[in-house]
Amino acid sequence: MNTISQMKIQKPAHEIFEAFVNPEKIGGFWFSSSSERWQEGKTVTLRYDEYDAQGDIHILEVQEQKKIVFEWAGNHKVTITFIQEENGSTIVGVKEEGFDEINENLISQLVDNKEGWVYMLTCLKGYMEYGVNLRASLVK
Repeated sequence: MNTISQMKIQKPAHEIFEAFVNPEKIGGFWFSSSSERWQEGKTVTLRYDEYDAQGDIHILEVQEQKKIVFEWAGNHKVTITFIQEENGSTIVGVKEEGFDEINENLISQLVDNKEGWVYMLTCLKGYMEYGVNLRASLVK
């Protein structure tokens, strides 16, 4: 079982890719900080200062300006794709796999997960297109 979320962002793929992998930039739209540059085979610690929380991701695959694959949260696999369009825009896609289909809370987990990815993509769009930081504003 998986979720898929996508958003068009009016920036080239190389700029958006760099926002994810560069620890200096990720705080503009997603986590407060990243312990290091995202590279294949590395384990990276991501931190949310606002919630006093952190977690590790293990980077499985990196294709420069095209794809990032990592594992987190109980062996969930996340694939982030960057599809460059001819007009200079990029379609950013996020697919998360690994949900337990027999879990009685599956539907609420899928809805929460989808909401989180759409929110992250919205923050990314605001950061990349307008230079605004929308992080840590979602209220549940």
